[in-house]
Amino acid sequence: MRVLVLNPGSATLKYRLIDLVGSTATPLASGLVEHTSGDSIARAAETVLDRCAELGIQAVGCRIVHGGNRFEGPARVTPEVIAAIRDLGRLAPLHNPIAASVLEGVLTRWPEVPLVAVFDTAFHRTIPEQAALYALPLDLCRKYGWQRYGFHGTSHRYVSTRLLARLGRPATGSRLISCHLGNGASICAIRDGQSVDTSMGLTPLAGLVMGTRSGDVDPGLIVQLLRELHLDADRLEQLLNQQSGLLGIGGHADMRDLQKAALAGDERAVLALSLFCYRIRHYIGAYAAVLHGVDALAFTGGIGENSAVVRQAVCQPLAWLGVRFDSQANQSGTPGEVCLSTADSAVQVWVIPTDEEGLIARETVELLGGDVGRYS
Repeated sequence: MRVLVLNPGSATLKYRLIDLVGSTATPLASGLVEHTSGDSIARAAETVLDRCAELGIQAVGCRIVHGGNRFEGPARVTPEVIAAIRDLGRLAPLHNPIAASVLEGVLTRWPEVPLVAVFDTAFHRTIPEQAALYALPLDLCRKYGWQRYGFHGTSHRYVSTRLLARLGRPATGSRLISCHLGNGASICAIRDGQSVDTSMGLTPLAGLVMGTRSGDVDPGLIVQLLRELHLDADRLEQLLNQQSGLLGIGGHADMRDLQKAALAGDERAVLALSLFCYRIRHYIGAYAAVLHGVDALAFTGGIGENSAVVRQAVCQPLAWLGVRFDSQANQSGTPGEVCLSTADSAVQVWVIPTDEEGLIARETVELLGGDVGRYS
């Protein structure tokens, strides 16, 4: 089956056309189209559909950042589903409205081709209430859906599955930590193959320091920002989402630029890099307690897969946890799935390149079964 996978972001629409035959997934086309607003995303979607139409599409799967409490797994897209995704834009304003516009465009252009929404939050629906709830008045939390949802769920699901395969063990009894490190970053604690806690929360703003996002801050600081800087809600959101994180501390949002600056002695860059790695270790330590120990730790995402500097800074101080880090393997630059721990390490450490598009394609096919169309 040929599945077109769409990944709408705040500035780009990524796509990959995948031919699934049994357990084999063959990429036929991929790329991205830039956009600047909710209006131009519709034109970006048209461009992608034009590029892929002649290759023959039997189904379309689309990544959706926020599914809230409404969606526990992939959903066949209807106008009602699109309306629900758009409504959840109050929780993910940079992503869900754009994704809803993409879905509307595909549904209008190719009504005969099955369209499936795959949600980043679905993998985290197994997080228990004690980890998911915020200590606000419970009636307000229930009414407005204020809780920890988590994101990067498709990546964490894929990485944990591959990590179990590398360990050669079933999910039952396993204790894994998945670190998805990119411009957006999150960590997930996984027990028995299920998410039990994750660093992102109600929105993708919480948790780790990110490229331009602040990650965790004291709620009282939010009040101070409103009072001292006289910000409205939109300006505050812009500050926290687009002007903070590595950019705000170190002057560079891209880890590659930050590492170059740090190597050249830029004190701000050194501080930002240190803060980034510290926050990762902070969460690893917390999740080791949540899981009652750790069997394996995985790095994925653009930074996790490519930055030996970050992996070294995170893992070298974790000897107390039983990590015996193999610095030579870390520096080797070997592509693909690579073990970064020594044979006597109590906790295995791996680089596992993520494949969100491949998993979205498979979840799309699983949901549809034999119900597929074709546009060619």
